[in-house]
Amino acid sequence: MIKKIQTPLTKEITLSLKAGDSILLSGTIYTGRDQAHKRLVKLIQEGKKLPFELENQIIYYVGPSPTKPGNVIGSAGPTTSYRMDDLTEPLLDLGLKGMIGKGQRNQVVIDSIKKNSAIYFAAIGGAGALIANSIKKCEIIAFEELGPEAIRKLVIEDMPLTVVIDCKGNNLYDIERKKYQRR
Repeated sequence: MIKKIQTPLTKEITLSLKAGDSILLSGTIYTGRDQAHKRLVKLIQEGKKLPFELENQIIYYVGPSPTKPGNVIGSAGPTTSYRMDDLTEPLLDLGLKGMIGKGQRNQVVIDSIKKNSAIYFAAIGGAGALIANSIKKCEIIAFEELGPEAIRKLVIEDMPLTVVIDCKGNNLYDIERKKYQRR
């Protein structure tokens, strides 16, 4: 069964999701990769205002390719998430509830997901053109000079995702690996 989820991603929603759930996400999300995360954490450390409110928001780890004429965005496939691991905890502690990417997360991030009742979603790697079809609006809101790594505000409709790490720390990658080890 596929669950339809609408942003903002509240604690009530995160508590209802389990590792392995397939979802279709709609609403507003934000983009951010390595360089944007470094800048966000620096702003936090300096006590400065962030370019968007983190409370109940989702960050998609993506650096879209250039937009072709007539399209909202270029190919928008997920970036490998572990590159943001050292910069994730401060964002979760300020209310970030979801992250979208691909690949494993370290134990510090998993512990912070549990502490903050957050969720880690996986988007399908290699399906950037398909994912771009679910993006209905795209606006750069911060760090435009970073090009593809600028922070964008996206309005999405039915973005296909899988819950990989739920708010209890259950990790789909580990669960599935154990199934195959038993065989």
